[in-house]
Amino acid sequence: MFELSTEGKEFVKKELARYETIESAIIPALYRVQKENEGWVSEDAIGHLSELMNIPEARINEVFHFYTMFNKKPVGKYHVQVCCNVACAMAGTREIADAFMKEHDVKEGEMTSDGRFTFTRVECLGSCDTAPMMQINDDYHENLTPESAQQLLKDLK
Repeated sequence: MFELSTEGKEFVKKELARYETIESAIIPALYRVQKENEGWVSEDAIGHLSELMNIPEARINEVFHFYTMFNKKPVGKYHVQVCCNVACAMAGTREIADAFMKEHDVKEGEMTSDGRFTFTRVECLGSCDTAPMMQINDDYHENLTPESAQQLLKDLK
């Protein structure tokens, strides 16, 4: 069963005190869980947050399932999120994402057999002026070419 670290629990308690409405602390709490739980949020973690925050699981799940930045299943060591919104797609990111998945023999959202990569097409990452772009874990990579995108992955091995 998942449980936040002592530091994680303190973080959530501070977030609860920070806002007028305790539900406002759900997003930062989910981020903390995802950080401590190897990049994803499990059902156990939702239950743990519900108890810790005194918020019904259903309310936490509403937020969790609405936003796409929370991972619903385990992801690889490197979660590669390729922006496929209009500006990036026109600049070739759909093809970049397809090439990644073909090269690593996985479908979107699946983890590679070695546990290193998960590739996800995502909506706007807010960097349209530097398209095409992708995010690897918490790091943005902008002004990509197919070659530079492939090189980024090679450099992670």
